Amino acid sequence: MAKKFRGIYAALLTPFVGDEIATDQFRDNILKFNEQDLAGYVVLGSTGECVSISDEESERLVRTAREAAAKGKTIIAGTARESTRLTIDFTNRMADLGVDAALVRPPSYFKAKMTKEALKKHFLAVADRSRVPIIVYNIPQNTGLSLEAQLILELSEHPNIVGLKESSGTISFLGELIRRLPADFSYLLGHGSAFLPALLMGASGAILAVANAAPALCAKTFRLFNEGKIGEAATLQLDLVPLNKAVMESYGIAGLKYALDRQGWYGGPVRLPLLPMEEKGQAEIDALLKKLGLIG
Repeated sequence: MAKKFRGIYAALLTPFVGDEIATDQFRDNILKFNEQDLAGYVVLGSTGECVSISDEESERLVRTAREAAAKGKTIIAGTARESTRLTIDFTNRMADLGVDAALVRPPSYFKAKMTKEALKKHFLAVADRSRVPIIVYNIPQNTGLSLEAQLILELSEHPNIVGLKESSGTISFLGELIRRLPADFSYLLGHGSAFLPALLMGASGAILAVANAAPALCAKTFRLFNEGKIGEAATLQLDLVPLNKAVMESYGIAGLKYALDRQGWYGGPVRLPLLPMEEKGQAEIDALLKKLGLIG
């Protein structure tokens, strides 16, 4: 059976004008992304400042994404909440808006009590009651929880848990899992500096924040991989590493939004408690974009 989720997905930013979400700019960004060979979009992920977005704002963003996305583009929505019940309720609200899958990170406020047993019970309950497929989201750098390989294997047996977004970037984790997962289970890397090695080892694709700033390069890397042009794909992957590091580690979401602004798309400000990018980082991002041929 073919994997349900394959290719490169952009983890979309949430645009703000002042401190209000900007759906017009969000739509415009998606219309431009539609021109790239992306498999689809993730709305309300970490890159989208999901924990700073209200439920009402979330619905407006998902509705806009569904309306703006080109035919054939997959829409995945981040739906995690800190309780199982709230996660189920919000997931099905997003299902009613037409998302194709839900991306669900583990609850982490009570992280000391989030044992393998507790997490398994949480994810299975969500999967049982969700009206759309579930992609488990492992992002230990944000949650402080690292999902165990054995837990992923057990969750993959559920027919409505169809994939994993793995954002630690640890290739050994993929190596531990990939041959033991069901053939139709989608392993999606969430780290822009390592997605080609993951593809070579059997990952089905990637959900990437850096695909906001360099969608064509990310998509081209995947295409070259599929064509067996591994050397060319590796060159592009190496070219993307400095930009990914700048926008995901050094300067974060504010830096990524600046990279969009510089290319004539809309990044705009971040929402507090995130802070705006300092001017000293702008020159570094400008230089990286110029080196990649993304700005003049």
